[in-house]
Formats: sequence, structure tokens, C-alpha cells
Amino acid sequence: MTSRIVHGACPHDCPDTCALAVHVQGEQVIKVQGRADHPNTHGALCTKVSRYAERTHHPERVLTPLKRVSKKTEPPRFEPIGWDEAVRAIATKFNAIEDKQAIQPYSYAGTMGLLQGGSMADRLWNRLGAARLDRTICASAGAAGLTAAYGHRIGMHVRHFADAKLILIWGSNSIASNLHFWTYANQAKRKGAKLVAIDPRRTETADKCHQHLALRPGSDGALALALMHELIVNDWLDLDYIERAVEGFEGLRAKALEWPPERAAPVTGLSVDEIRGLAKDYAQTAPAAIRLNYGMQRVHGGGNAVRLIALLPCLTGAWKHHGGGLLLSASGWAAPFKNNDALERPDLLAGRQPRMVNMSAIGDALLHPGSAEFGPPIQALVVYNSNPAAVAPESAKVVKGLQREDLFTVVLEHFMTDTADLADLVLPATTQLEHLDVHTSYGHTDVLINEPAIPAQGQAKPNTQVFREIAAALGFTDPCFAEDDEALARQALTGIDFDALRAQGWLPLPVPEHPLADGDFPTPSGKAWATHPTLGVPDFVPNHECAEVDPTLAARYPLAMISPPARNFLNSSFVNVKSLRDIEREPVLEMHPDDAAARGIADGAMVRVFNDRGEQLLRAAVNGRARPGVVNGLGIWWRKFGVDGKNVNELTHQRLTDLGAAATFYDCLVEVAPA
Repeated sequence: MTSRIVHGACPHDCPDTCALAVHVQGEQVIKVQGRADHPNTHGALCTKVSRYAERTHHPERVLTPLKRVSKKTEPPRFEPIGWDEAVRAIATKFNAIEDKQAIQPYSYAGTMGLLQGGSMADRLWNRLGAARLDRTICASAGAAGLTAAYGHRIGMHVRHFADAKLILIWGSNSIASNLHFWTYANQAKRKGAKLVAIDPRRTETADKCHQHLALRPGSDGALALALMHELIVNDWLDLDYIERAVEGFEGLRAKALEWPPERAAPVTGLSVDEIRGLAKDYAQTAPAAIRLNYGMQRVHGGGNAVRLIALLPCLTGAWKHHGGGLLLSASGWAAPFKNNDALERPDLLAGRQPRMVNMSAIGDALLHPGSAEFGPPIQALVVYNSNPAAVAPESAKVVKGLQREDLFTVVLEHFMTDTADLADLVLPATTQLEHLDVHTSYGHTDVLINEPAIPAQGQAKPNTQVFREIAAALGFTDPCFAEDDEALARQALTGIDFDALRAQGWLPLPVPEHPLADGDFPTPSGKAWATHPTLGVPDFVPNHECAEVDPTLAARYPLAMISPPARNFLNSSFVNVKSLRDIEREPVLEMHPDDAAARGIADGAMVRVFNDRGEQLLRAAVNGRARPGVVNGLGIWWRKFGVDGKNVNELTHQRLTDLGAAATFYDCLVEVAPA
């Protein structure tokens, strides 16, 4: 049988947004490869997505609607039901809820597609008047910080890193989470560039860099201020660029002069010489580039830290040089081309302003009895493109909320995740290889199309179709609910030739090669904000949980815990792909040898990691990757695969960041003892 190749796009929450070549025989995907003709994919895929055929044809796929027949506190038992019965049950429940704000959608980036990630779902929630969801769980602190510095989420072209002479890889395990940037960084390294990893953990990326600076979690803002101090006192500033392209520098200058390396060293855990050496390298090497990633903004001061780091290339004029600048997110370049109003139809709200629930505090929201200030208790929850029982902070509260027998929970899923196990109805969703979608990227400046390579497996349906059918069952006859996926795809982007996109599979956005060389930031003045009009001067904000803020808590729980992703998982996706889970083997807690020895813990021993919120059993890995005083709980495992039915979010809390109201997963104190 002859095979064919279908244009695809990786849907996952990763800056690479790879162009896929999906090889199909009949109705079977036999191979998924990166497209060699797409410049940012250049034929390579990460280990995870290269197994996408295994995930799509997985024997444990949910392929029929399922109805719960057990109590939520019992081992889950479901029985198949028909689609018509399932949709009628949803409509009946929604109609019975008087205040539609008691209906709560919960979704995130299980797919980054403009269609399956929202569109028809957003239309339904707007027409219904359901509660809004503040989607903060991953990147909103960094997004707010970057916008507060630059006016939008913009950065340098990822391909330009190949021509940098110095690359600071800050808060990123690029080998695991940004593979194609790492290709460009490696090209620069082969040409003589110096690579510096700034990360509390000695990651696989840090192993390959010339220098690793293992700062304390949450101290990134203090390090940035100390670097600025050195730029100022050593006259390493580009005063011409500051004059032309930076607004409010004097306020920032005064703040930075309060942070000599001697002050920053005990905060960051770095030496004075390390800080001074980094400042000198950054100031005296051109072009210098920073690849900032979202790990460092998952702490109380994450938004301000991003503001400070983003201003570094503005002070040295790094933006003037090919190969210089910074990249955290490039999503702002696509913003003028995304037709969000057409896809989401906010006009269907008809002037209503439903309450907003922060997804990073879903545990408290589900347990809240309701009030005049907060609104009604959540009576119905619809989860798609997410797995909150595993990924949301303080997961014991999330699970307790999902176990409410009076909560009607609908989950659209590929597999029986921790969240699906607690649902009333589980609806089978298509994977990326079975539906149409359109994608932009936050790591490069191309748009991509994803064509369905095979028919939907079993009775699975695209998210768009599920929400169309719910809208019809509710009696919504607005013409927008009848639009098919191709109509949605053609509306998704403006100023882009959809037929050309469909023919090639990807198209570049018309972004200048060096858009910030002369300033031209997307702010009213065209200048970067060193002092923001409403936020003022950025400053170091310490962690919620640290000795400086709460010495009593730190005395009881002296170890800081971060929970970076395991290399072969993407958040909670791919955990059930056996070949990938076999590589990771089991959930582990990385410890420094000194911390392990002080507690009588040997490499490979089972340990109990705990704080006031809960505890988890993990295998200790004394492998040289943890810095003193910090433990690394690699995630995000499904709870059901944990030794004790828990994962690392049993220990995290629901307090939020300084900007962006985001989750503070890496702002967490614990203690560890032999199990």
C-alpha cells in the first residue's frame, strides 16, 4: 500500500511549534517527522513528538463517550453511552443552572491551535454567559513583565542566536524544552560563542554550556539588578541607544545602584566574582543574546524579574547588533494577524461581564461555598486541553473539589487522566493527527496549518464539533455555531493567504530582520519602559516562602523545591506513553549530596518530601543536578503513577505572582526525610 504525507503542526505548549510531515498508510499513521523544508524545524523533532503515532494509536485511547457509575471517592467506574445522550445530559444540566456564572470552563494549552484551543468553545461560553477563566498557569507573569518592558510580547528571531558571541540561557533547559533554539546555540558555540546557563538546577543544557550559574530559585531579579549595577559603575552602557530607545532610565539607574554584587551575592547564592564576571562578559561581548524562558517567572517576583532581565539588552544596546537581544516570547509579532474577535465572538456576551476565576487557584474556587463577592459556587466544570488534577497547584484541594458529588464535571480527553477519573462524563477528543487547525508560535515568526491526516478514531470528535453540538442542544441558533472548521480556519488569520498556507503548510510573518535596532518598541513613545507609567521602576521581589519573608516557616522547611518538567514529558502530556515513561522510570527528587547526607539519605532511597500542605513519596536521586538547599521534584507525573497516588503539586501552593496573577510553582519550601 502506498503512503502519503500530510502537512501537520505540533500542537503542544513549546516555543518550537514544529512543522510536521505525517506519513500515512490507509487510515494508519506510520511515522511523524519534522519537515526538513521548514527553517525552524529543519527535519528534527523532540523525542516526545516523534512518538506521536504511538500516542494517537494508543490502546488506551478513550474512543466512546463514558458516563460515571461510581462515587467520586471510589475507584473510577464508567460505562459507555451515546453521543446524543451525553450532549442532552450536558444541556439539561446547563439549563437547570439558574446563574450561568456557576458554569466554569477550564482549559489551557493541551493544544495551542487557534481552532481546537478555543474558537467554538469561546463562542459557546460567551453566548451562555458562563464564568471566564483567567489562564495564568504557565506564562502570564512573564507575559506581563515582558509587556511592561517592551509594550508587547516580542523578541529577537530565534535563528539569529546562531550568530551570537555570548548566549545567556536563563531559566531554560533548552535541550529538553526548546530543541531547535539549542540547534542555533550549538551553531554559535561551534563558531566560538560562550554559552552560560543560569538555572538553579544543573540541567542537561547546563552540562553542555561553558559555565553554569546555580542561583537560588526566585533570585533572578536580584542578579539582574546587580548586573545593571556593574554596567553603570563601569561605564558599560550604550548611552546613545538608551537616549533613543529607553524611557525612564534615571529611575532604573537609581534602583540598580542599590544592588552592588556584594548585596546580591547572598540573595542569589552566587559569588561576587561570578556576578562581576558575568556582567563583564555581557557588557564586553557583542553580539550578546539572552534566551529567557518561563521557569524563572514561576515565583512571587517573576513578573518584575522578567522586566529587569528584558531591560539588560536595552542598556547595552545589544539590539543594534545582528545576533544580539533577547527572546522570551515572540507571540506579539503574530498578534496583528490573529483575528480573535472573529473566532471568539465576544459580541455574544451582549454586554454581560461574567465573573473571572483564576485557573491557578482552581482548588480554592472549587471548594468555595459562594458569596456576594465571589459569586455562586461552581456547579458545572468543563475541562478540555488540560488536566487540572495533575497540573494545578495544591492538588489535594483540586482533587477534593473534583470529588464533590454535587459538581457536574465534563472532560474532553484522549485518555483517562487523573481529571477524567473524577468526571461525570468523559467525551472522546481527536488528537492533532485527526483534525484541522491553524497555529502561530511564541518561539518563531511563522504560521502553520495542521491538516487531518487520518479520520477520527472510534467516536472521537474535534473540540469544535463537541461545542457545536452542545450549542445546538441548548437551542442556540446563531449562524456562527453552524460554521465548520474550514470556515473557522479561514477566519483565524487576517493578512495571510490561507490557500497559500494550506498549499505549503507554513508561511513566514512579515517581521523585519532587526525590528528593535533603532528602538521602535510597541509603546506609545516607541521606547522601552525602564520606568513604567503605572508600575514604576522594577524591583526585586522575594519569594512568598523564604527565610527573608517567613523565617519561622523556613526553619521548619529549610529546602526550596522546584518542579521542572521531566525531559520526556510535556507538563502532564505523554506520561501515559509507555516508551517515554520507561525512559523516565519513576518520579524522583534530586538532592545535593550535602543535603542528602545531613538527612541520612542515600542515592536511590525512598524519601518523604513534605510541608504543611501535604507530602509525597519519591525516589532520591543524588546525581549532581541539585544545588545546596534546593531539591528538584521532576514533574509532572500523573498522580496515579505516583508511589502514593500523588505528584509534586501536592506540595505547591496557590499564591500568585507580583504581575500576571500567575502560579508560583517554584516558590515552595519543603523538608525531606527517609521514608
